[in-house]
Amino acid sequence: MLTLLDVLTTGEPDAPALLSPDMSPLPFARLREHVVELAERLAAFGVARGERVAIALGNGPAMALSFLAAATCATAAPLNPKYRQDEFAFSFADTRATTLIVPPEGMAAARAAASPAMTVVTASIRSDGALDLALERGARAAQPWTPPQPDDVALILHTSGTTSRPKRVPLRQRNLVASARNIVAAYRLTPDDRALCVMPLFHIHGIVATLLAPLASGGSVVLPPGFDAMRFWGWLTAFRPTWFSAVPTMHQMLLARAERQLAAIRAAPLRFIRSSSAPLPPVVLEHLEAAFQAPAIESYGMTEASHQMTTNPLPPLPHYAGSVGYGFGVEVTILDDHGVELPRGERGEVAVRGPNVFDGYENNPEATAAAFTNGWFRTGDQGRIDEQGYLWLTGRLKELINRGGEKISPLEIDDVLLRHPAVAEAVAFAAPHRTLGEEVYAAVVLRSEATERELREHCAAFLADFKVPRVIHILSEIPRGATGKVQRLAMAKLLGLTDDSSGSAQ
Repeated sequence: MLTLLDVLTTGEPDAPALLSPDMSPLPFARLREHVVELAERLAAFGVARGERVAIALGNGPAMALSFLAAATCATAAPLNPKYRQDEFAFSFADTRATTLIVPPEGMAAARAAASPAMTVVTASIRSDGALDLALERGARAAQPWTPPQPDDVALILHTSGTTSRPKRVPLRQRNLVASARNIVAAYRLTPDDRALCVMPLFHIHGIVATLLAPLASGGSVVLPPGFDAMRFWGWLTAFRPTWFSAVPTMHQMLLARAERQLAAIRAAPLRFIRSSSAPLPPVVLEHLEAAFQAPAIESYGMTEASHQMTTNPLPPLPHYAGSVGYGFGVEVTILDDHGVELPRGERGEVAVRGPNVFDGYENNPEATAAAFTNGWFRTGDQGRIDEQGYLWLTGRLKELINRGGEKISPLEIDDVLLRHPAVAEAVAFAAPHRTLGEEVYAAVVLRSEATERELREHCAAFLADFKVPRVIHILSEIPRGATGKVQRLAMAKLLGLTDDSSGSAQ
């Protein structure tokens, strides 16, 4: 199993592979056959092996099939459909996209950003689960289609680019298949399992964990039109998935409604719940398990590793709140500043290696050289591995708060704030300080009334004085990225905190 086409041969021919509220189930035999048909159709429009096919579609079967077709014909470059025109234009130029797939209507920003030389293709799903690809403009000479090879680049994504220009991450067929198989092994997925895909399919988490991994197990995927905390419960009842994976923000939105949905939860019990892409506060894990009566499993992934690097195991093996588990098919170590491996218990930079890890950033040898040491990919995260082999993250190295030489993990402060009954969301972050260098600040969203003083007193009861936020901003909404990640590094700037505004804090 070395290419995505191999993944599509895993299930029984008549077993359902893709399901959606608005279509008949698409069985495995038809899925593989149809993906080949779609790949051949793209080739007939002039798309050649190695070209980049940008995809601007919302979640659902049309997006899933377009991704599989583009990755089978050429290289898929899925994009956030909510991008503005200049963001689309940057992505098209940076990835050198020759083709754009859009819905028949809408997506004006993507269409406007497409250069006159680009081929534009429309994608629309039929009620029988098949996808119609139609040429809108830019016909080119037809190309021959040949099945993909393991070393072909199947997918290209950008890093988040929160502190620098985004880097291009090319992921090969073999990388994606290795990661999907690791996830199958980690959660013992079988043809009886069914995933509810609520993560966006322009993100590595959604693509690998909740599309490719279920298919690689011979199981099925439910593809609703994106995450919706109101409609989630209806999908749970209608499709009876055995698991779903999401970011902590989504889990918190579901928990806010869980008490009113106990009947739906009991009627469609889950085998497990998975969380990834951002730290899961222990208190949220506890509430998830109490509400859903299922194990909540935290994992750890990155785009450069085709998503999953480590995960907690399922029962009867222990899973720990605050830990991201250990590697399944992936080696994990801790390095010091000089790239030397540290013994268990010592804190340093997390590094990984395995067949899921990419070969290097595209056309960026300097970034690639900095990212690898002796074959280990350096994640940029700080952590330690305990005596049982479980990895404990203490934060992004760039996100640690350096208060007068004291290195403080913002994750610890997040968890304490979330344990206050009035706090719905929380994020601790560094703000500049004239004498200390950085000071601890935090922002919260409340579910009931509380004052800043009350929240600081709550923190003081659980944290050393130097870790207690000097200022806590009470907001109506926490700024987040497209996939729900907190923009921790940007918080001080977003709140207008400069050296002058925070320097008075002593």
